[in-house]
Amino acid sequence: MWFIFQMTIVDMEIESADQVSPLPFARSYQVEALEKAMKRNTIVYLETGSGKTLIAIMLLRSYAYLFRKPSPCFSVFLVPQVVLVTQQAEALKRHTDLKVGMYWGSMGVDFWDAPTWKQEVDTYEVLVMTPAILLSALRHSFLTLNMIKVLIFDECHHARGNHAYACILKEFYHKELKSATSVVPRIFGMTASPVKTKGENLDSYWKKIHELESLMNSKVYTCESESVLARFVPFSTPSFKLYQHMEIPSSTRAGIIAELEKLAKEHLFALSTLDLKSSTVNSIKKRLSKICSSITYCLDELGILMALKAAQSFSVSQNDFVLWGQLEKFSETSIKKFCSNASQAILAYIPDGPYWSVANIERKLEPGLVTSKIVCLVESLLGYRSLEKIRCIIFVERVIAAMVLESFLNEILPTYNSWKTKYVAGNNSGLQSQTRKKQNETVEDFRKGLVNIIVSTSILEEGLDVQSCNLVVGFDPASNICSFIQSQGRARMPNSDYLMMVERSIDICGDMVTQSRLKKYISGAKRMREDSLSHSLVPCQPLPDDSSGEVYRVDSTGAIVTFSSSVSLIYFYCSRLPSDEYFKPTPRFDIDKDQGICILYLPKSCQVKEVKFQGNGNVLKQAVCLKACIKLHRAGALTDHLVPDMVLKETVQQKLGKIHYDTEQPSYFPPELVSQFSALSQTTYHLYSIRMKSEFPGNLHFKDILLGTRVKLEDDIGNTCFRLEDHLGTIAVTLSYVGAFDLAQDEILLCRRFQITLFRVLLDHSVENLVAALDGLHLRDGLALDYLLVPSTHEQKASLIDWEVIRSVNFTSHKPWKRHVNCSAKDASCILHTKNGLFCTCVLQNALVCTPHNGYVYCTRGILSNLNANSVLTKRNSGDVTYMEYYEKRHEIRLSIVDEPLLNGRHIFTMHNNLHMTMKKKEKEHDKEYVELPPELCHVILAPISVDMIYSYKFMPSVMHRIESLLIALNLKKNIPKVNIPTIKVLEAITTKKCQDQFHLESLETLGDSFLKYAVCQHLFQEYHTHHEGLLSSIKDGMISNVTLCKFGCDQKIQGFIRNECFEPKGWMVPGQSSAAYALVNDHLSESRSMYIARRRNLKRKSVADVVEALIGAYLSEGGELAALTFMNWVGIKVDFTTTMIQREPSIQAEKLVNVSYMESLLNYKFKDKSLLVEALTHGSYMIPEIPRCYQRLEFLGDSVLDYLITKHLYGEYPNLSPGLLTDMRSASVNNECYAQVAVKSNLHKHVLHASHDLHKHISRTVSEFERLSSVQSSFGWESEIAFPKVLGDLIESLAGAIHVDSGYDKEVVFACIKPLLGCMITPETVKLHPVRELTELCQKAQFELTKAKGFENGEAYFTVEVEAKEMSFAHTAKASDKKMAKKLAYKEVLNSLKKGLDS
Repeated sequence: MWFIFQMTIVDMEIESADQVSPLPFARSYQVEALEKAMKRNTIVYLETGSGKTLIAIMLLRSYAYLFRKPSPCFSVFLVPQVVLVTQQAEALKRHTDLKVGMYWGSMGVDFWDAPTWKQEVDTYEVLVMTPAILLSALRHSFLTLNMIKVLIFDECHHARGNHAYACILKEFYHKELKSATSVVPRIFGMTASPVKTKGENLDSYWKKIHELESLMNSKVYTCESESVLARFVPFSTPSFKLYQHMEIPSSTRAGIIAELEKLAKEHLFALSTLDLKSSTVNSIKKRLSKICSSITYCLDELGILMALKAAQSFSVSQNDFVLWGQLEKFSETSIKKFCSNASQAILAYIPDGPYWSVANIERKLEPGLVTSKIVCLVESLLGYRSLEKIRCIIFVERVIAAMVLESFLNEILPTYNSWKTKYVAGNNSGLQSQTRKKQNETVEDFRKGLVNIIVSTSILEEGLDVQSCNLVVGFDPASNICSFIQSQGRARMPNSDYLMMVERSIDICGDMVTQSRLKKYISGAKRMREDSLSHSLVPCQPLPDDSSGEVYRVDSTGAIVTFSSSVSLIYFYCSRLPSDEYFKPTPRFDIDKDQGICILYLPKSCQVKEVKFQGNGNVLKQAVCLKACIKLHRAGALTDHLVPDMVLKETVQQKLGKIHYDTEQPSYFPPELVSQFSALSQTTYHLYSIRMKSEFPGNLHFKDILLGTRVKLEDDIGNTCFRLEDHLGTIAVTLSYVGAFDLAQDEILLCRRFQITLFRVLLDHSVENLVAALDGLHLRDGLALDYLLVPSTHEQKASLIDWEVIRSVNFTSHKPWKRHVNCSAKDASCILHTKNGLFCTCVLQNALVCTPHNGYVYCTRGILSNLNANSVLTKRNSGDVTYMEYYEKRHEIRLSIVDEPLLNGRHIFTMHNNLHMTMKKKEKEHDKEYVELPPELCHVILAPISVDMIYSYKFMPSVMHRIESLLIALNLKKNIPKVNIPTIKVLEAITTKKCQDQFHLESLETLGDSFLKYAVCQHLFQEYHTHHEGLLSSIKDGMISNVTLCKFGCDQKIQGFIRNECFEPKGWMVPGQSSAAYALVNDHLSESRSMYIARRRNLKRKSVADVVEALIGAYLSEGGELAALTFMNWVGIKVDFTTTMIQREPSIQAEKLVNVSYMESLLNYKFKDKSLLVEALTHGSYMIPEIPRCYQRLEFLGDSVLDYLITKHLYGEYPNLSPGLLTDMRSASVNNECYAQVAVKSNLHKHVLHASHDLHKHISRTVSEFERLSSVQSSFGWESEIAFPKVLGDLIESLAGAIHVDSGYDKEVVFACIKPLLGCMITPETVKLHPVRELTELCQKAQFELTKAKGFENGEAYFTVEVEAKEMSFAHTAKASDKKMAKKLAYKEVLNSLKKGLDS
C-alpha cells in the first residue's frame, strides 16, 4: 500500500478516495522544501514527477487558517496553460477540504465585473487560473494583491519578459513590496528548470536563475544531488540517434512545388472572378499560404508520402485540427477543394498511385517517398518491439508533423505489433487546433493502455499529466534546456530511455551544433542545481524601477493602465463599439518617428475622436494609447475599473438574465365576490338581472337570473353586456342593476342550498358529491365566495326572487296533496310514486331527478299520460318490448307500479366554456335528448323547476367567469392612479392567447411594445447624448427586456391579475360551497387594497412581460401617450419625455459633403441643422475628421420612431383587426427589407457616404438585380427575392431620426416626410405572412413532415426544403448570396407548390 500511494504522489495522479493528509507520506526533500517555503518565498526546482504540486498543497494547508471562509482573503494557484487548470484544481480538491474555483478565458471572465469577482472570492478559498486572468483582474482592480495570502506560480520559468507572470510581479507585487504598508502574499514557484534558454554557455545559467529569483523575490530550493531524488524518481538514460539526411530528388521536389503554386494561382484567379468580400478573399489567401507552407515542410523534412498525408488531412472535413469554424462556409469549401486537388497532384509522384502502401519502408527512401529521418524513427521504435505495452511519447516541433506521423505510424506499426498511435497538439499555428476534450481523451487512453504512442508538440512537456513513459523520442531537437529537461522527465519508468534524433554529417562527425547543444543540456541540470545551491545565501536583488513609462491609476478603485497594457485596452475598447459586416471599428495610427509624433484616430462612434502624442519614438504607440485611455476614462467611456462602458452594460444584461423568477404564480379572485358569512339576522345584497337573448330560435327559452353581491359593483360591470357562444350561435348577455334587498339568514341559506345543489348536479352529472357539498352549510364561518345566483320571477310581483323555484330544494312531504303547483286535479290519480316519496304530477312534470340504477340525471318536461310500464318500447336492434320487459332484461329491475304514467325526461345539460366554443363542442350534445322514465325509478332532486330554468343556469359559470375577469381587471385598474380607461380594455390586456377567449392581448402588446421602444429610445437619445448606438441599445435592452418588464410587473403584483388558462367549467368555484380547494388567501396590494389568491398556476416570465406591454398599449389606445407614460411610470419604467435640443458640434459645410437640395426635396423637409442630414447619411467606415459622427445614433432613434408611427397608424386605421393580424402587418411593414427597397427606389444608395469596398460591391449588385426585377417587386411584405445590404434600410431609419431631432421631436412631421417614400401602406387584404412562418404553421396544423438542409457551394448559400403531405412530396433548393435569403426563397417556393397541390 505504501508503494502504491508513493507512486501516485510522484505522478500527481492520486486516484485514492481516502482523504488522508499527504503530510505524513511526504518525502524528506518535500518536507524540507515546505519548511523553506513557510519561512520565505521559495522557488522549488525539482525534476518532472518529483511531487512539486504536493509541496504546494501542503503549503496551502499550512496557510489555510488565513483564508478559510468567512475570511475575505483567498489564495491563487497560477498555471501557464488552460489544460492545467482542471488538473491542478482536482489535485487540490483530492488532498484538501478547501473550496476551489477554476477560471479560464473561454468562461467569459474578460467581461466579469467587480461584484461577480467578489461573489467568487466570497465562495472559494483557492482560485486556480491562468495568469492572464489574474493580471487583468488586478489591473482592473477587481482583485487586489493584499487579499491574496499565497500566490503559487506553476512552471514559474515563464516569468520573464512580458509574460503575464512577469507583469503580475513587476506591476503589482514589487510596487506593493516597496510601499510603506506592504501586505504581500507568500510566493511559491515550481519548475523543472529555472532557466528557459538555448543556453549553450553554462556560465550564464546563474545569471538567469538570479534574475528569476529577483523577479519573484524568492530563493531557489533544490536537492543537493540527483541521488536524493533517484530514490523516489527514476531517471531516463539519454542517448543520440543519428541519421544521414538525404534530400528528395530535386526534379521531383521542383515538380511538386510547381504543381502547388499552379493550383494556388488557379484558385486565387477563380476567387477574383467571384463577387466576394475582400475579407473573405484575404482569409482564403492566408489559409492557402499556410497550407502550402505545411505541405512544403512535410515534403522537405518527411518525404512525399507525408506531404500527401498533409494535403489529405486538410481536405477531410471531419478533421478537428483545421480551424474551419473560424472561416465562412465558402472559404472552407474553397480551401478543401484546393487541398483535394493538391492531394491528387502529389499522388501522381507516387509510383503505385492510389494503391501505394508503407510496406518495405527502406525502398521508399531513395525516390524521396520518405526521408531518412522517418526511417530512423521507425527503426528506433522497432528496436522496442518486444515491449507489448510500451508507453512512448514522440516530441515534434510542428503540429502538421504530429498529424502525419500518427497516420503513418498507424499504417506501418501494425505489421509488427499491436501498438496504436494518436497525436496531441496545441493551437499555436493558427491553422490547426485540437479541443481540450480530445486531448484529455487521448491522454486518458494512453493511461489505460488503449494508446501506446503519442506524437505530441511541446504541449505535453509541461501540460497534461501523462502516464510515466518508458520511451521518449525527441524527433525534433529540444528548443531550449527547459524543453529538454521537461521532455526527458516524461520518461520516468524504471530503465526508461530518452532518444534524441540528430542529423549525421557527411563526414560522420555528426551535426556538431545541435549535438553539442544537446550535450550541454544533459549537463545543464547538474550545473543549475550546483549554481542554485552555491548561491543559496545570496539575497535577492531589489527589482530596478520600471522605466517603461508612466502608469495611470484610478483613485476610486485602484485600477491601472500601463504602457504595456494600454494598446490592448484601446483595441478591446474599439472591439466593443458598434460594427457591421462592412466595418469593424479599429484604432488607426499615424506615426512619424522622425518627428516623434503619433496621432491616434478612433472610430466615429467613440467619444474621443483623435489623440496626439509627441515624445520618445520607441514608445509612441503605447504612449498615445495610454493618453487615449486616460481621455476615455475621463469621458466616461471607460469605467472606474478601466473596462469599456459597453462591457459593463453587457454584464448588467447577463445579470438580468440570472434574476430568479418562480414560474408558480398566484391567480387572483376579486374581493367583490368574497366576504365573511354574516351571522346577522338580515344581510343586504345588491341584485343584478342577468338577461340572456339568443339569436337563434329553439325549443328552450332563457329565464332571467339574479346575481346578488354584498357590495355594489362599478357601473361598467354592473351595467354591462357581452356575448356567449353556443352550438347554435351567439347569445347576448345583459347585466343591469335592480336594487339592494335585505335577506333573512334562513333565506340566504335556502338560496345557497339551492344554487349548490343545482350547480353540483350540472357540473358532476351525478349526485355523488352533493351531500359533501352541502355538508356544514349551516356552520360556515370565515372567508368564502359569497354571492347568490337565484331565479327571477320575470314579473312585477312582491319579490323579484322566484322563491317557489328556490324552495324546490326542500321537496320532501308526507302529505302529497299539500305540494301542488297550479294544480286543478288534486285526487289520488295525480299522485305518483318516486324513490323518495309521493308527488303530484303538477310537481313532477318540471323537476330535476336522478335514476340510481344507472346514475343518470334528467330534467322532466311533462307527464306522458298515454304511456305506462306495459306500453311498448320500440328498440332498433331487439324489436318491440314493453317498458317492464326492457327494465327487467336490461337492468334486472321489476317495475311494481305498472299503471302510473311515465315521465318525459331530458338528459341533463353539459356545461361548456361558452366564452369561446370550439367546433367540436358546437356539435349537438345528445343523440336522443328525451327519454321515458318510470316515476318509481326516479329520485327527485329539485321540484318544481323547469327545463328552461335549468338550461339558463347551464350558462352561469361562463357568465360569472366573465364577470370575475372584469372585476379582476377593475381591481388592477384601481391600483393604477390618475388615469381611467374602460375596464374591458384592461381585461383584454391581461388575457393571453392561452385563454382561447373572444379576445386576447396580442394587438395591444404590439402597440404597447412599439410605444415603449419609442419612449425609451427617445429618452435615452437625449439623456445620453454622447453614448454610441451600441451602448444605447444595451441600456434600452436592459430597460425593456422581458426579464426587466417581468420584474416591474411582479413588483406591482400584476402577475396575479393575468388570465393565462382556458376556462374549464368543471374547475369553476361554486358560490357558497365549502371546500378545501376553494380556500382563499388574502394578498395585500397596498395599505387600502387587497386581492384573494384562489390558487397557484404556472406562468412564464414572458407572459408577465407581454401583459406589461399590452397594458401600455391599452392605456395608449384609450388615454393617449400621457396615459401610457403614467402607467409606465407607475409600473417602474421611468422615462423623461420632455424634449430639449442637444448641443451639437460646430456646424459643418454640409453642401460640400452631400446633395442637400436633393435630399430636402426628396424628404419634403428643410433641415434647420444640415449637419444632421450629413450624419444620417454617413456610414461608420467613412472616417474623415470633418464628419464627427456616423448615422448609428440617429438610426437607433429613427428605428423606434418609425416602428411606433407605422404600428399606431395600422392600429388606428383598422380598429377591428382580429388579434394577431396587427402583429403580422407590423412585421411585414417594419423591417429592413422594406426600408432597403424604399432606399433604392429613392436613389439613396447614391448618397450614402462610406469607404467600404465590400459595401460598394453589394450595393451595386443589389441595385442591378432590383432594377431587373422591379416590375414584380413589392414595396412591403416578405416578397423581395433580393438580399439588400442592411445599410440601405438603416438609411431610412437614420433619416427619420434626423428629421425627428431637427423638428424638435415632432413625430407627425417624421410620418409626413417618410410615409410618401414608403408608398402604398400595407392593408389586411395585402398582408402576407413570412413564408418560413406560414409553411411551418401549415405543416404543424396539417401534421405534414417538413425537412430542411443547408450549406454553401461555389460562393453561394443553398437551402433545401421538403414537405411530405398526403402521399405527395414537395421540395425545392434555393440559392442566394446569403443563407437568410436562400431559406426564404426555398420556403416560399415549396409553400406555393404545396398550396397548388392541396387545391388540386
